[in-house]
Amino acid sequence: MSKEESKKLFIQTLGCQMNDTDSQHIIAELEKYKDYKTTDNMEDADLIIINTCSVREKPVQKLFSEIGQFNAKKKDGAKIGVCGCTASHLGKDIIKRAPYVDFVVGARNISKIKDIIDVKGAVEISIENDDSTYEFARSETSMYKTSVNISIGCDKECTYCIVPATRGDEISIPPEMIVQQIQKDVDKGAVEVMLLGQNVNSYGRRFSDKRAKTTFTKLLQEVSKIEGLRRIRFTSPHPLHMDDEFIVEFSSNPKISKCIHMPLQSGSTSILKAMKRGYTKEWFLNRAEKIRRLVPGVRITTDIIVGFPGETQEDFNDTMDVIEKVKFDQIFNFKYSPRPNTAALALKDQEVDDEIAGARLIKVIDLHKEHLVEHMNSYVGKTVEILVENLKSDGEVCGFTDNWCQVFIKGSDELLGKFVKVKINDASRTALKGEVISE
Repeated sequence: MSKEESKKLFIQTLGCQMNDTDSQHIIAELEKYKDYKTTDNMEDADLIIINTCSVREKPVQKLFSEIGQFNAKKKDGAKIGVCGCTASHLGKDIIKRAPYVDFVVGARNISKIKDIIDVKGAVEISIENDDSTYEFARSETSMYKTSVNISIGCDKECTYCIVPATRGDEISIPPEMIVQQIQKDVDKGAVEVMLLGQNVNSYGRRFSDKRAKTTFTKLLQEVSKIEGLRRIRFTSPHPLHMDDEFIVEFSSNPKISKCIHMPLQSGSTSILKAMKRGYTKEWFLNRAEKIRRLVPGVRITTDIIVGFPGETQEDFNDTMDVIEKVKFDQIFNFKYSPRPNTAALALKDQEVDDEIAGARLIKVIDLHKEHLVEHMNSYVGKTVEILVENLKSDGEVCGFTDNWCQVFIKGSDELLGKFVKVKINDASRTALKGEVISE
């Protein structure tokens, strides 16, 4: 088949940034080995893939709703595949419930995608599979941002989380493979990298080849040596592993973006223990205070779950106390929902009344809004540097500061991929606006 006759791939990605990177791997593998080209029009596609997430509420219902709609609208002969965490969780049951699905590939089995698509009814979902030394194809398209997985799986046993059951035990990707992959992307124009893992700062504890342990701090130091790479981001670190060595590297390395995600989950030490998070309220506050002190202008983001089984009013007050003291720059807040294959299912008799949990969620949101107004207004009149990333409507482009503030400016596609200085003249709770003063 000629390039002009390449088959068309439509892929829908749900969930986290690791899923985004997995989707990029799928696209590149199928481009290289199976001559597929992506399309934004599902009805034109020869292959439709849904890359699923099982972390949030009702993913199963959403999955079958989506694939039902795709099946009704797809062109004759088009294949449908399901990948990702929900695929890992449900496996062959997906095909039993939706026989028009052609194949299922779990989150730990993405390297098999080029072979699976030609096997009707194939199901590959083993969480023992090891992709850590597999060299995925990379897009040949020039890009100024890239993302790289530094580990697969998760060794934590957080009682609310399904990820270890869908992505398996944690294995680190060899540092030389990570550096080599980033170097290739930098050679094609990348100036920023996002390092991805379920717990990035537990990196280096286990490798497939049984090599000596290393640390995330050492990996950051190696990555920062890459010439032409200007920004290093990472997600998500775990508060338990934010030791002093890591915090000093974060604060002093000029290439590391000064925005850090610190998933709190709860401010109550007793709830944190029930969640098996491994740290206390006091430890979290100590780490956050040290980061704020060492890194002027740092932005700290977090995840918070309200209504975890057994959460009392006093527990919730502790969460509000941490929010008040840290003044997070962004909060991803959720009301607890039970997930299959998690230890918290055993706490059903301690479930918090839904109305109470909902009211607590509103209080978290309202307090955070107050802090956002204060944070964002502080930028007005200041000059920041942004990497321009997206072309918007009405003659605007947008980009992000080093500490991950979104900024809108007047401009065209000529600015994409460039660093520009911007004077901020307006702010909302979610973004800034300004004017370019130099490039």
